[in-house]
Amino acid sequence: MGTNKAAIYCRLSEEDRDKRLSSDDSGSIQNQKAMLVQYAAEQGWEIYRIYSDDDYAGSDRSRPAFQQLLQDARTGRFNIVLCKTQSRFTRELELVEKYIHGLFPLWGIRFVSIVDNADTNNRGNKKSRQINGLVNEWYLEDMSENIRSVLDNRRKNGLHIGAFALYGYRKDPERKGHLLVDEEAAATVRQVFSLFAQGYGKTAIARLLNVQGIPTPGEYKRLHGLAYRNPKESSGTRWTYSAVSSMLCNEIYIGNMVQGKYGSVSYKSRKNRPRPKSAWFVAEGTHEAIIDRPLWDRAQALLLERSRPFASGQVGIFARKVRCMSCGGTMRTSKSRGKHYLQCRNRYVDRDACPGAFVPVQQLEYVVLEEINRLSAEYLDRDMLISAIELDNPLDIQRKQLEEAVTARKRRLAEYASALRSLYLDRARGLVDEQSFLTLLEEMNQDKAQTEFTLQADQDRIEQLCAQTNTEPASERLARYFSPEHLTRDMVESLIDYIAVGRRSPGAKAPPIEIHWKF
Repeated sequence: MGTNKAAIYCRLSEEDRDKRLSSDDSGSIQNQKAMLVQYAAEQGWEIYRIYSDDDYAGSDRSRPAFQQLLQDARTGRFNIVLCKTQSRFTRELELVEKYIHGLFPLWGIRFVSIVDNADTNNRGNKKSRQINGLVNEWYLEDMSENIRSVLDNRRKNGLHIGAFALYGYRKDPERKGHLLVDEEAAATVRQVFSLFAQGYGKTAIARLLNVQGIPTPGEYKRLHGLAYRNPKESSGTRWTYSAVSSMLCNEIYIGNMVQGKYGSVSYKSRKNRPRPKSAWFVAEGTHEAIIDRPLWDRAQALLLERSRPFASGQVGIFARKVRCMSCGGTMRTSKSRGKHYLQCRNRYVDRDACPGAFVPVQQLEYVVLEEINRLSAEYLDRDMLISAIELDNPLDIQRKQLEEAVTARKRRLAEYASALRSLYLDRARGLVDEQSFLTLLEEMNQDKAQTEFTLQADQDRIEQLCAQTNTEPASERLARYFSPEHLTRDMVESLIDYIAVGRRSPGAKAPPIEIHWKF
């Protein structure tokens, strides 16, 4: 590339927003553009394009203009990246090493930032760039901890911190963190609790709300001008069993503020994971209740009574294991004339939602049992398997071993951040050469990723072991799976991941059934 072509990258900083309209570039972005354009002109560089990310944090890897810049850099559309400061490009040390010191030189791209004098053509300031990256990394971590501390304190005090109020409420415009009753939506909440207390099932309530044309919580927010989006809503315009179910057990409707049900994995990720109930933040009497206490207590009592699908108190052998082949929804249990059936939940709620699937439990049990017997006869060597499985440790020993491993891996992950800082400081002081530094960094990242993966697998296995209460010898449990006469819940749980059932074709005796095994 004969001519120097510069790609200018600008990013809005959280502390210097100056926007009049949400559609306008901020004053900060405009100032950055003017400064960088002038600098490029003084250097005699041709400007290829100005990339601008407004309202994005420096730790956000999904910035659209940032991603486009990297894509154009990879294809050689320019040979200079120009920023106001290195932190405008990224605050993550990992990305500094990956792109500024790693891929950019390979792509023939020079990185320049004006204010902090970063220039990859100047070998003498590489250490300062690395130190800047380390300082920015610490800044992100400290800022994350400070924000978390402030938010946790607000949660403890019962102040609402969410972007959107729970369905049935609206944010108080005059008192930050306080909720007011939204009477229009609250009327639907009261209807749901009232119908449930009268004996209506959750699916029946969802179907009734759909017939009445009442917007779902997400759709209601959007209709009222809120930019609401929830990827967990599989059918945003239709009420579902799960939407009614989550409403019936939410304490916010009796005036208690409940927050912190989910927590972020780390400050570098937007992914959230469920937190144990003991870690939730619950403050009582923070706002006006929509549901009075007697109705709430009645609903909770009914929820406990209905927690098991059959009157006998037994969990169905296929509970949560059967899915509709058309829409992927979990199939619900119904009873007619003394017989139990499984049918598509979404089809039952709204006939337009799914073509539907339907199968008698007895017929499905027969199909699964026949397939287990066929596989047992064809593939299993009884004597060899019993001999091998007898060598396994008891469940409590396995669980203790896994718990010890989890503790050790958590300790190792906690030490990783400290080791990473020490490595960068050693490199900045010249104690470690560049090749050794890159090798050690790659090994540390690989080790960290493997440790995180193994930790999650061990934690999942511990949960499975804790859920197993059967203490009979492994050989006796295995023996029951050879040519069984009846299917049991334990067998289904141990052997089957899930079963997909499709819609029966006209004239066919049975619907299509796919069994997805755990082995």
